[in-house]
Amino acid sequence: MNAELIKYSIIGFILLEFIFNKYLSYLNNKHWSQEVPKEMQNVLDEKKYAEAAAYHKVNGKFGLISSVISFLLIVSALFFGWFGLLDEYSKTLSDNLYLQSGFFFLILYLLSLLIAIPFSYYETFYIEASFGFNKTSKTTFWLDQFKSLLLTLVIGGGLIFMLVFFYHYVSTGFWYWLWLIMVLIVILTNMFYADFILPIFNKLSPLPPGELKTSIQTYANKVGYEIKNIYSIDGSKRSTKANAFFSGLGPRKTIALYDTLIDKNTTEELTAILAHEIGHYKKKHVYLTLLLSIVQLGITFFLLEYSLSFDAVAMALGGEEQSLVLGLVAFGFIFSPVGFILGILMNFISRKNEFEADAYAKETYGGKPLIEGLKKLSVDSLSNLYPHPLNVFINYSHPPLLERIKAIKQ
Repeated sequence: MNAELIKYSIIGFILLEFIFNKYLSYLNNKHWSQEVPKEMQNVLDEKKYAEAAAYHKVNGKFGLISSVISFLLIVSALFFGWFGLLDEYSKTLSDNLYLQSGFFFLILYLLSLLIAIPFSYYETFYIEASFGFNKTSKTTFWLDQFKSLLLTLVIGGGLIFMLVFFYHYVSTGFWYWLWLIMVLIVILTNMFYADFILPIFNKLSPLPPGELKTSIQTYANKVGYEIKNIYSIDGSKRSTKANAFFSGLGPRKTIALYDTLIDKNTTEELTAILAHEIGHYKKKHVYLTLLLSIVQLGITFFLLEYSLSFDAVAMALGGEEQSLVLGLVAFGFIFSPVGFILGILMNFISRKNEFEADAYAKETYGGKPLIEGLKKLSVDSLSNLYPHPLNVFINYSHPPLLERIKAIKQ
């Protein structure tokens, strides 16, 4: 393999991805209709619809600026060999292999964080605030950044230690051991996310006794779904946007409702939304998604080991010799086309699962309250009601609202 050829191939991949994403954005903007769809006219007036169009236009411009800057920085780093320079500098900080790798990724992460935070700050306190979404205080914003940094250091540091250990001491076939450990981590994360990770950022409160809890428990008993953990999340401290999700496996199953969702929907609508979430469990979507993620991890680690067997891969990023950290970064770029295809497949399966969960909620509870609940979610978040089909095919994990409504009514 030729290092120069790999480097310019990576730059070519990045350029093609950038151009394609901008083309998708162009198609999406052109596809926006001037008319409020008749299905939404009972909850969405022309003023609110115009606001949604303006929201997506502003986000589109902001996304263009941030993606151009990101593109220029990454291409410059590749072209001028900045990754290689960082690797050489990291080696001067310690003779220990683990610390060298840790310093490399820590510096890289901190640099990316310094670039990302201003964009995140502007998006939160200017774009989201100007459309009435933001409820995040500056204290909460900076605390979130600090907590995310600590989590990254702890989890990322552990993963780097594991990678360095297996790479240097297992050699051939190290991908298999990485895969097994990551499978265990993924399963534990799925089981205990609501117990240990989510509370770091949000307060979870058991849903209090009342009409809503009674309605949910009555429905759950009807469909044979044992439910112990029903929580309300204080999403309102960051945004007015609403959501609900299912988390956990086995006895750790958890259903969580944002307080903003509870405030804006009727008991019937909320129960229908929960019926949709329970539908994912009943249709085995949770386990299917987990299995597919495990398979994807196995493919990724296998290709990673294969990629690291070529010195030219690391040298393409400016290194003078084989380097695990440079090989890992280079693999991230090389794997991008494979990840793109896998992402399309995962999104296709996810959209199919959403239709099935909608159908389950309709059959076991009712289609009308589910439709009304989904409408309110869409209006409150100013979602795009007319996304371009190609954008949906590539990027959407959920079907567009109008397609979901049509399928539920059938």
